[in-house]
Amino acid sequence: MNRATARIRVPADVGLALEQARLSQGLSQAELASRLGMPQSTVSQMETGAGTIYLRRLLEMCRELELDLSASWEAGDAPAG
Repeated sequence: MNRATARIRVPADVGLALEQARLSQGLSQAELASRLGMPQSTVSQMETGAGTIYLRRLLEMCRELELDLSASWEAGDAPAG
């Protein structure tokens, strides 16, 4: 299977990338959740941005979906401090 790459520019892009990768493999949220040993509601929350995305879970989902993420920020996007 070919790996997919998603470019992240805004936080909402993370959930969209996960959803598109899942759908491209013909998986339901419940099927992906079962593979990862997590509740379906967690997959839903990550895709919709309704919950906190923990890096460990994000990486597990990307690995399962064979999805590579890249992120970039413009100078004005970085938080001050």
